[in-house]
Amino acid sequence: MTWHDLHHSDLGVDDLYDVLALRNRVFVVEQDCCYQDIDGLDLVADTRHLLARASSGSALAQVRGGAGVQSVVGYARLLAPAAGEAGAPARIGRVIVSAEARGQALGRRLMERALASCATHWPDAGVELSAQAHLRAFYASLGFEPVSDVYDEDGIPHVDMRLTP
Repeated sequence: MTWHDLHHSDLGVDDLYDVLALRNRVFVVEQDCCYQDIDGLDLVADTRHLLARASSGSALAQVRGGAGVQSVVGYARLLAPAAGEAGAPARIGRVIVSAEARGQALGRRLMERALASCATHWPDAGVELSAQAHLRAFYASLGFEPVSDVYDEDGIPHVDMRLTP
């Protein structure tokens, strides 16, 4: 597994294509959720993209264009705290593990790296996320607690969660 923690300005065309393809494959097709994934936040301010790529020789790798291509099998988008808002949190979103990579604790490693990246880039900010409600216990195991009631987002129950100190 190769990890990349990239500022949006360092995100290459192939990286962006692979990320959007994975998000489309899982969030839109697999979860049968018709929504506007490209929301204008991927390439703004200090947005960061955390990618996990399968080694090209592994069973998870999918060749997209020739030998040596590594497939994105895990991803999270990290949004910087809103500028000018005192106490604004960083936000982790679009957390995703490809179907082929599930069951290998990649989601936990992805979130641990996302939290470490937030601590590095925005050390004084809290961290929040909007979790699919069925993943509440998973996020709680990483130190998050619910701060909202369950609500519907694009037909899927969600809950807002905040990292507790």
